[in-house]
Amino acid sequence: MLRKLRTVELNRLLAPDATVAPPSPCVSVCRMDAARQYCEGCLRTLEELRAWGSSDASAQRQIWLKIKERCYPTV
Repeated sequence: MLRKLRTVELNRLLAPDATVAPPSPCVSVCRMDAARQYCEGCLRTLEELRAWGSSDASAQRQIWLKIKERCYPTV
């Protein structure tokens, strides 16, 4: 997941002015954690997983930003 996040960031696909939609965060490890809070592969919630396909690029960027927060939680 971190590698995919870095690639998305390096390509500026999370920037508000990005002209290309970000790719799916899926890394083909599709299973929920024990608490059924997040996918162990992409760190999306069930709600985010369901919404992804019908979301516009802006909403997809917001999901990516939430994933980024989950990867790098503030202390």
